[in-house]
Amino acid sequence: MKYSKIIPCLDIKDGRVVKGVKFTDLKDARDPAEAAGYYCASGADELVFLDIAATVENRGTLLDVLRRTAAKVTVPLAVGGGIRSAEDAKAVLGAGASKVAVNTAAVRRPALIAELAGEFGSERVVAAIDGMRGENGKFLVCVNGGGTATDADAAEWAAECERLGAGEILLTSFDADGTKAGYDIEMTRAVADAVKIPVTASGGAGTLEHIYEALTAGGAQNALVASLFHFNELTVRQVKEYLKSRGIAVDMSMYR
Repeated sequence: MKYSKIIPCLDIKDGRVVKGVKFTDLKDARDPAEAAGYYCASGADELVFLDIAATVENRGTLLDVLRRTAAKVTVPLAVGGGIRSAEDAKAVLGAGASKVAVNTAAVRRPALIAELAGEFGSERVVAAIDGMRGENGKFLVCVNGGGTATDADAAEWAAECERLGAGEILLTSFDADGTKAGYDIEMTRAVADAVKIPVTASGGAGTLEHIYEALTAGGAQNALVASLFHFNELTVRQVKEYLKSRGIAVDMSMYR
């Protein structure tokens, strides 16, 4: 059975898990290794570890923090931030990641996706896309940690990422991020309709219903959640039990 995954996100800055609104006003949430262990024990299907300052600071992923976090992880771990080459990806995978997520570097040099897929396999390559609403209803790709909008269409770029070899899409709405006002359903649907690979919706989860909407009306296969989990408003189990009650296939085996 194909399950919808519930994926806590660890946004990392200065070695700590943080969470803000629209990528700014960051608040300290917890230690990443502690968070990883807790979420794995709580039934998370995967974890995402994003070194959100790596690109802006023009450096690679904080491998020491990643190693310490990965040591507590018992589920697949996707890692992004500062991955600009196959060498960077190899270092991240060697430090405990299951797959790598690329964003700005891939927008600047799309061949990076093909290189990573060729060396490590599509199943280990995630195309992370930060999208925002532009003029005339277009959904534009953002780079540099959401700080710079491009003229690239998010759905078209997602399709190109798939063609180049990405195995999945992690789509974050810049406009909705941290607002708890709900995922950008229209943008999520546009991207999901443009590709055949799984899409994980990210940015804006504020209620159980929001997560359900992302997986139904939004067409996403999986849902990424941050604030609701970090600040103990909901647990992974509560989310899964709700989704199951609404007819969504989720993996409940860890609760038996």
